[in-house]
Amino acid sequence: MRTVVIGDIHGGFRALKQLLESANLSKDTQYIFVGDYVDGWSESAEVVSYLIDFSKKNDCIFIRGNHDELLYKFLKFGEKNPMWLSQGGESSVESYSKISEEEKKKHLQFFENLVNFHVDSENRLFVHAGFTNQHGPQSEYYPNLVYWDRTLWEMVCAMDSSISKEDDKYPKRLKLFKEIYIGHTPVTRVGFDKPANFANVWNVDTGAAFKGKISMLDVDSKEIWQSEPVFKLYPDEKGRN
Repeated sequence: MRTVVIGDIHGGFRALKQLLESANLSKDTQYIFVGDYVDGWSESAEVVSYLIDFSKKNDCIFIRGNHDELLYKFLKFGEKNPMWLSQGGESSVESYSKISEEEKKKHLQFFENLVNFHVDSENRLFVHAGFTNQHGPQSEYYPNLVYWDRTLWEMVCAMDSSISKEDDKYPKRLKLFKEIYIGHTPVTRVGFDKPANFANVWNVDTGAAFKGKISMLDVDSKEIWQSEPVFKLYPDEKGRN
């Protein structure tokens, strides 16, 4: 079975559809989505509806992102976090004002069924943001850290690549897993336009919420597929720019 990991989407339904249809992968493919399906472009509800339908025909694992949790709290409890609204939430509020109550219930179930992280049979970790506990994400005192943490990515970006894994200074977090796949922090901030790798961490967030693309990576071959820059598919919108 081929396993691919898909980076942050942020309401870019047209780009997501373009990416998956143009890749046209075989039926024995497993798709792992690392979260942030919503907030940014105008079609957050369309993204979730599409993913619900897509998962009926394909083997999918959906990781929880911080934006997904914030939208869920709005849909379920009416919470309107001001910072969330200013960081893409307004677009999701508008998108969800157009769907039926029946559809909304299906979407709430989708958000409730998201997982905080996934570890596969080869000890590869898939998580939205990162983790801080030296025993792994399952040991976090505050479970929501796994979709908010940026320290894991910042650490590997700044690491001396010559440090041996046997060195006492080598980060213990990194020794827990064969590879770690994350999103959350766009690699465009450190000069990349494709999924980027430091140490054993792969970041597949290629800035779809801003001027970047949605990316998909084969975890074995490291083959990459990308959509067009998402903003070009929404010429009358600003996204989170």
